[in-house]
Amino acid sequence: MSHAEPPILIHAHDERGVHSLTLNTPKAFNALSEAMLTALSSALDTIARDGHARVVVLAAAGKAFCAGHNLKEMKAHPSQAYYQQLFAQCSRMMMQIQRLPVPVIAKVQGLATAAGCQLVAQCDLAVAAEEARFGVNGIDVGLFCATPSVPLVRNVPTKVAMEMLLTGEFISAQEAQARGLVNRVVSLDELDSAVDALIQAILAKPRMAIAMGKAVFYQHRETGIEAAYQLAGQTMACNMAHEVAQEGVQAFIEKRPPIWPT
Repeated sequence: MSHAEPPILIHAHDERGVHSLTLNTPKAFNALSEAMLTALSSALDTIARDGHARVVVLAAAGKAFCAGHNLKEMKAHPSQAYYQQLFAQCSRMMMQIQRLPVPVIAKVQGLATAAGCQLVAQCDLAVAAEEARFGVNGIDVGLFCATPSVPLVRNVPTKVAMEMLLTGEFISAQEAQARGLVNRVVSLDELDSAVDALIQAILAKPRMAIAMGKAVFYQHRETGIEAAYQLAGQTMACNMAHEVAQEGVQAFIEKRPPIWPT
């Protein structure tokens, strides 16, 4: 790969409002270097400002989806201050994914390990090829995957997450689906069409309701149940009062397809 090539390929949204971001350092297994993190953060900022965005697809070039942090880069800066800055930069980028008002779909064609597995877990949805494997194996080099554990334990059961973190063992795409880390597993040849099927299902729904729903989904997950019900009730009331829901309910009553306002 030429040094002139960018760490990610950005395909600005098509006529449907679909943005595609492709991790583009295949020789480095698409590791989350400082440059990669900066490029991802900048791209997500741009999408957040796009009022016509509807979906983001996060894909990768080469055989690996993402091998986590760049260990050579980390070893070259043996300072706790540097590591704190790096992990804070990564955490900010992960939170940008959650805060986007549109769904983010991980399109996983290969290995996703450590912070790469974290990236999959942080996305709203994930579709994996049968060849993909997932692991949080920092423990193999003496580094417990603490930051990857944050979204991981919010995707899979506690003991499943802890076993992965303590042993560093990988799970197959099929196991990842059974444990809740990915939504669908398909052959590599079917990966594009499976992602597009999810995109089409999302595009058929109103953008405002999805944006409101995504925001409250992650908010109430982090609160106690009583506060969660209060927050969710307020959100549903606002949603119901909006013209989108009013049209949807009227269409249901009239037994016709809804005409979503743009």
